[in-house]
Amino acid sequence: MLVHICCSVDSHFFLQKLQQAYPKERLVGFFYDPNIHPFSEYELRLLDVKRSCDKLGIPLHVGAYNYEGWIEAVRGLEKEPEKGKRCLVCFDNRLEETARKALELGEKVITTTLLTSPKKSLDQLGNALRLIADRYHLEIAVPDFRKGGGTQEQFALAKEAMLYHQDYCGCIFALSVQRQQQQRWADELSSPLRPQILPSSIEARTVLYEKVMECEAQKIPFKLVREKFLNYRLLRAWVKNSEKEVVPSYVLFYSTCKKEKIKANIEFINEGVGFLSKEEARFIALETFNTLANTHYETLKEMLQNPPTVEIEMAVRNAIMKLSFASLTPLIVLDEVNVGAYELFLQSKTYHDIRENLVFIS
Repeated sequence: MLVHICCSVDSHFFLQKLQQAYPKERLVGFFYDPNIHPFSEYELRLLDVKRSCDKLGIPLHVGAYNYEGWIEAVRGLEKEPEKGKRCLVCFDNRLEETARKALELGEKVITTTLLTSPKKSLDQLGNALRLIADRYHLEIAVPDFRKGGGTQEQFALAKEAMLYHQDYCGCIFALSVQRQQQQRWADELSSPLRPQILPSSIEARTVLYEKVMECEAQKIPFKLVREKFLNYRLLRAWVKNSEKEVVPSYVLFYSTCKKEKIKANIEFINEGVGFLSKEEARFIALETFNTLANTHYETLKEMLQNPPTVEIEMAVRNAIMKLSFASLTPLIVLDEVNVGAYELFLQSKTYHDIRENLVFIS
């Protein structure tokens, strides 16, 4: 039986239930989900599906990430609601590729872990499976493992196995609607221009689950614990000097301004830090940053191309502000800091967020 897999939370439960319901069937997994956006999220979900399949001893095949083909297939259906026409086309897109893979592998039965997702319609999925199977002369399995407390068991198994539990279906359209309903910023749709891993980003979660896999391989006891925190994203920024020239600048994490654009003078400089007369902003000389961060940047351009970690940025912020509570004061690094007029443009966003941390058990 070829099992189309959408994510580890669904597949970990569904595959075990299939093993119990069809003890004579050889189960083979097939990850084909070009609907998942962005690509980094696709890679993260695939990483955890591989981890789950390894735990269960299920061989896994991976289809191509044909995002352009999927976008073309759902064109005109972008505003359809969950369980609407776009979902039907999405099911057909993925299940037809599953049927083709089944013929290639010599499998005669197909099914999908989408059947166990509480956000999907069993009737829609069952009908889609039947139509595809008839076209390709295959058989189908359409079990309902949700009933009788199945959904609760599914989430309990995922929590026990510490699987990656995504909080949106996968496609950009469903994500946008869900974040609007939650009144939450969709940070999944933004990435820094500089190569830096930001807190609670998809890249940060990928690093976390790679560490999880290392711990499991080395049999190191651990737990994943969640924490609430104030997250931050820099959207756009620049600094102009008194000659109205844009100068290289690096904005440190948590820098926020009430007004996006300010014109102010550096009133005085103390230990390489220039104090602006507005927004409590401070400009830091690169040499001062290097001293505080124990880095060796020669120019701001080098710093922008190879940025420090957020942890280093926070250490510098704490060293400069010397506060026992969170500081949102704008801190901007320049090659040199001089007394005089400057113009600062800064767009940023702070928001409540949740992240997972790895805790080693002694």
